Amino acid sequence: MALIVQKYGGTSVKDLDRIKAVAERIRTTYEAGNQVVVVVSARSGVTNRLIADAQALHPHPDEREMDMLLSVGEQETIALTTIALHSLGIPAVSRTGGQAGIFTDGFHTKARIVDIRGGDLQEQLDSGKVVIVAGFQGANSLGHTTTLGRGGSDLSAIALAAALKADLCQIYTDVDGVYTADPRIVSSARKLQVVSYEEMLELASLGSKVMQSRSVEFANKYQVQFEVRSSYNNNPGTIVKAESTLEDVVVRGVACDKNQTKVVVNDLPDQPGAAAKVFKCLADAQVNVDMIVQNIGRDGVANLTFTVPSDDAYRAENAVTEFLKEIGSGRVSVADRIAKVSVVGVGMRSHSGVAAHMFTALAESGINIQLISTSEIKISVAINIEHADEAVRVIHDAFELNKDASERSSF
Repeated sequence: MALIVQKYGGTSVKDLDRIKAVAERIRTTYEAGNQVVVVVSARSGVTNRLIADAQALHPHPDEREMDMLLSVGEQETIALTTIALHSLGIPAVSRTGGQAGIFTDGFHTKARIVDIRGGDLQEQLDSGKVVIVAGFQGANSLGHTTTLGRGGSDLSAIALAAALKADLCQIYTDVDGVYTADPRIVSSARKLQVVSYEEMLELASLGSKVMQSRSVEFANKYQVQFEVRSSYNNNPGTIVKAESTLEDVVVRGVACDKNQTKVVVNDLPDQPGAAAKVFKCLADAQVNVDMIVQNIGRDGVANLTFTVPSDDAYRAENAVTEFLKEIGSGRVSVADRIAKVSVVGVGMRSHSGVAAHMFTALAESGINIQLISTSEIKISVAINIEHADEAVRVIHDAFELNKDASERSSF
């Protein structure tokens, strides 16, 4: 008997027919003699509708109340999925994130998990039941409902798999696995059989919508190997695991994030510690900063440019504005949304020329680069959002990612 954790995303449970199909898949796993924990998301479109309803009443709703509101989506799905299993004669019980023992810090809308106690999940499993858990949510020390941010159901599944010491963790979605690029943008994108935690983390954080980046980070920390696969068929998916012999592939894939906004701080005092204070106020506001450029100071002032997720732009502007008021210098402006396009591959550690090849391909297509950031295994550029899809196709072609690694040209 194996203990299996399965996660189904919003498109997999978007309507009653899909919930019935998911219940059939769960039944097959259960009747094979396995213990099964299922983590589900809100049905496709529900979370966006709830956000729209809240913003129709107030442009910037209270975050605690937003957690109360958005957690409803997953609770609807766990009840409907459990009822669907009951109709098939499968014993099942639903649990909210808090009831499943997922405890978080007190920061609403982007809470972080601080403890996973599992609630009575193991007891329910041992009694022969399938347990359906609401993803995306937990509870803080006061018992208040918190949510884990967009894609948080992935994190719920990985966390529960780690806590329960699951034998297998399967992330079901509407695609067959992880691709070299978004197949909706690049028709020749190829499905990857294996990806390392590091590569998956970079792809997820850089705009690939297959997995939430924090969930991959958690899987890497607790060595939870998982498979990304489709809930619409029985095809093998992509295995995400510790790096082994993946270095022969220089570039693994291309990712694109269109949810980025550029923030510019002008006339910042050109003195030690000024930039540190700006980013300290952003950190205190729970704003994640990505690309950063500071120009050479002149006449005692400097300009600082950085990018943040577009959802955090309002919070970032407020935090920096308050800081600049305190020091009595500088001004902040939020520019238009931009796109971040990135190449990722562990083989970049030992191969040179990736940046030159990427930048040349973009230049030959007339695509201008605004900002650049790099790490050992990725190179990212910020560009005008209207050129995003074209840039992904250009880079995918330049690195011949439509071919098997052994068939690609050197550069």
